[in-house]
Amino acid sequence: MGPQLFCAPCMFGIEGILGDELRRMEALEVRPQNGRVLFKGGPEILARANIGSRYAERIQVVMGQFKALSFEELFEKVRELPWERFIGKSDRFPVKGWSLDSKLHSIPDCQSIIKKAVVERLKERYRVSWFEETGTLYQIQFTIHKDEITMLIDTSGPGLHKRGYRAKSGEAPIKETLAAAIADLARVRYAPRVFDPCCGSGTLLIESALAALRIAPGIKRKFASSSWRQIPEKIWDQERSRAKELAGQKNEFSAWGGDIDEESVALTLKNSEKAGVGDCITAAVANLSEFKINSDGGAVLCNPPYGERLLDLRAAEEIIRLMGRVFKPHPKWSYYIISPHDDFENLFGRPADKRRKLYNGMLKCQLYMYYK
Repeated sequence: MGPQLFCAPCMFGIEGILGDELRRMEALEVRPQNGRVLFKGGPEILARANIGSRYAERIQVVMGQFKALSFEELFEKVRELPWERFIGKSDRFPVKGWSLDSKLHSIPDCQSIIKKAVVERLKERYRVSWFEETGTLYQIQFTIHKDEITMLIDTSGPGLHKRGYRAKSGEAPIKETLAAAIADLARVRYAPRVFDPCCGSGTLLIESALAALRIAPGIKRKFASSSWRQIPEKIWDQERSRAKELAGQKNEFSAWGGDIDEESVALTLKNSEKAGVGDCITAAVANLSEFKINSDGGAVLCNPPYGERLLDLRAAEEIIRLMGRVFKPHPKWSYYIISPHDDFENLFGRPADKRRKLYNGMLKCQLYMYYK
């Protein structure tokens, strides 16, 4: 497997952060786009991105990009792609995808036609009439947006946000990839102390610790492409070794989480142990009103509950007002709070030094940053 075009889908708003990460990984021709980043590299980069990316949802091989306005056109253009470069005679190759604002809007029909086109291509190449599909999985994926089609093969398997440490989470969890992006924007790699007084299951604290200690989020897990014959096992071994070397020695990082719910605190401690950062994270049952800053300084990262999902709106607004009172301006303290509330700054009591639009799932939010 030589140099290849890859796609890394991501949450809207963090494309630039993911692009910078891929450049640091030595990926080539990195091109951030809406909701994804395209880049090039060999099998080493594929393995490196799967093991090390904090922000990508998955890593996909781009098989082809084209426009199609009819099912006949879709069939012909899919059949022209070199599927045999990856899919062998006995391999599995199911098809799934999505379509938005396009003439080809029926997902089941698109799946069926793409599958048939791939089968016809492989029949010609392998000179067989039937595929048993019992071997290695090559999950074919497609995206159709405004009639522009991208054909892909997934290399990750379960989404890359599934780090393996969060078997159970609180009622309104923040996705690991978004938590990692917030940690990046908060520059936690330079902050020796991080706090989350509404810690829930501890995701913001754990992702902050993984980033500060430079621990690759996928170091412990397997990927769909781990068993691909196109990627020798020694490449996976080399890239895992590289990731362990980059982690280096643990620095003086510490994190503290508080929550009014005893079960959430226990979950934070359990999850941080599973993630391998339990020695630098502490958590306790505590009310937000008791949070106090001191002269030592630190960064506060917070995903407070909000009316649409957990509390009624009035209670959620009172939490924002309370934050405004306890998160006091101080030259050694910074605050990063994600919220979907349009009137957040008025409720908080002062305008943010900077704002950034992010999505928590499908919910449009702003990250309010206070650091002056």
